[in-house]
Amino acid sequence: MTASSSELKQLLDFINRKSYPAYKSLKGFYDFGSYVLSIDHVQGDPFASPSHISVHVPLKQAGFPDFCLASSVTRIALEDFLLRNFENQIRSYSFRAKGSGKSGLISTTACTQEVLERSACQISKKEITMGFAVGFPANGRTINSRELEKIFFEFLPVCVKKSLYYQSLDKKALEAAIFLAEDQEYIRKQLVKENLVAFVADHSILPRQSGVSQKPMKNSVPFLSPSSLRVKMQLPHKGKITGMGIPAGITLIAGGGYHGKSTLLNALEAGVYNHIAGDGREYVITDSTGLKLRSEDGRFIKDVDISMFINDLPNKKDTHCFSTLDASGSTSQAAGIAEGIEAGTHLLLLDEDTSATNFMVRDTFMQQVISREKEPITPFLERARDLFEKAGISTILVAGSSGAFFHIADTVIQMDSYEALDITPKVKALCKEFPLPASSASAFQMPDTHRIMTAPPVKKDAYKELKLKTHSRDSFSLGKETVDLRYLEQITDQEQTAALGQLLKYAREHLIDSKKTVTELVEFLDKKIETEGLGSICSSSYTPWGLARPRKQEIYACFNRYRR
Repeated sequence: MTASSSELKQLLDFINRKSYPAYKSLKGFYDFGSYVLSIDHVQGDPFASPSHISVHVPLKQAGFPDFCLASSVTRIALEDFLLRNFENQIRSYSFRAKGSGKSGLISTTACTQEVLERSACQISKKEITMGFAVGFPANGRTINSRELEKIFFEFLPVCVKKSLYYQSLDKKALEAAIFLAEDQEYIRKQLVKENLVAFVADHSILPRQSGVSQKPMKNSVPFLSPSSLRVKMQLPHKGKITGMGIPAGITLIAGGGYHGKSTLLNALEAGVYNHIAGDGREYVITDSTGLKLRSEDGRFIKDVDISMFINDLPNKKDTHCFSTLDASGSTSQAAGIAEGIEAGTHLLLLDEDTSATNFMVRDTFMQQVISREKEPITPFLERARDLFEKAGISTILVAGSSGAFFHIADTVIQMDSYEALDITPKVKALCKEFPLPASSASAFQMPDTHRIMTAPPVKKDAYKELKLKTHSRDSFSLGKETVDLRYLEQITDQEQTAALGQLLKYAREHLIDSKKTVTELVEFLDKKIETEGLGSICSSSYTPWGLARPRKQEIYACFNRYRR
């Protein structure tokens, strides 16, 4: 039932100067005429996590033209645009209402350079829902509802009017954001049509400001594609664009240290997401299933078929269904590839610097000293070609020390002072002069992994055991167990980590029955988010505003790192 805004004022007047728990009586819906204010969750005291609030604007009254909602791509772009505008508005009002602790705080998601589907702003067929946090004001632990009244009746109406209605927005900026999203989606589709796995537009700015800032570096060298790899595209809105098209197959990125190899790879791994205008990588687009992998010493592995890379272990351990609590660099990387294949990945992104050396390559001399019969590892060097030709999985690899990788590459890009050069013909000629010994790898077989999670669904009386806490972008804890995600380099936002925690929690509470495979769990949950939204995986009666949708690849990776 929805009350009126005047009733909210009466309630605020009634509870003024009472003890803080009286704020809980405010929970509910209130009609402000042009929108509905929902008080979803009230904090326990002024020093606790702030209260969860949402506003609901009827879509018809918001007045957005049809082109903004033409597809899921444009809808997400619109949600992102509105959220950035709303966050900009409320920032100027935060803490203008005074009090103890978090009193007067008004905050919502501070979006990153990527355009992600987020729970903070959701557009349905009927309404726009904007979620945010408010610190309910108090003096000590005594309610100061006069200050909260300022937030609800003075500050918030201005923010809603200026950021959630088409007539109040910068229409050119909104149109540019929508058109950019459509152009990015067009490039993504063109990759498939033109047998490419990635596209890097000319004049893109790839370097970032620093390790803690993803904003473009000032005065950096703009990217220019080699003429031999340059492709042209006619985008629906921007028009003609040129850039480097990376063909399907095996691509090697080589060059001296600090010349831009890893910078290019970092841009490609981020290219699975769309980016906002001004990021410098707006038109760096990568196959959406692209998976960045590295070695992860010490990670948990359960029931993964790594036999494509590792066989005949001295302890006779079965590598067709391999498990360990403490993986080596090579076994972790082998498992990562097998799990990526299960997740539907069509492109692997690897950096020699963060890979296990013995997993990637064995040089000729080592093969002479240690015979094949004594070495259980079939290096990636000997599997990359089969992965492409028999499984349709391309590879982009950064290499700086071993020349063996040149022999398997279809395309070789040299980075020279951040300039990209196509040196493929030169490399192929040299490879004829320095041939590799014939490979004696065993026959290629696709991994056959069917991991079943055995943790039972949580009973209601054991609910407290599954308390979820997100620590950072790198990890969360579920119950007493911490899930380490620090090596999943394509998680770009802490809100994605929070969503992964919610997904795992939902699976524990409702799905895991010692029968369903990880694939069945992930496919069900990904479809549930697609059809019902991020709120459908949350156990609370409201949708927390701090969630961002992760890719299917990261959901698989998260579940596979859970020690159950």
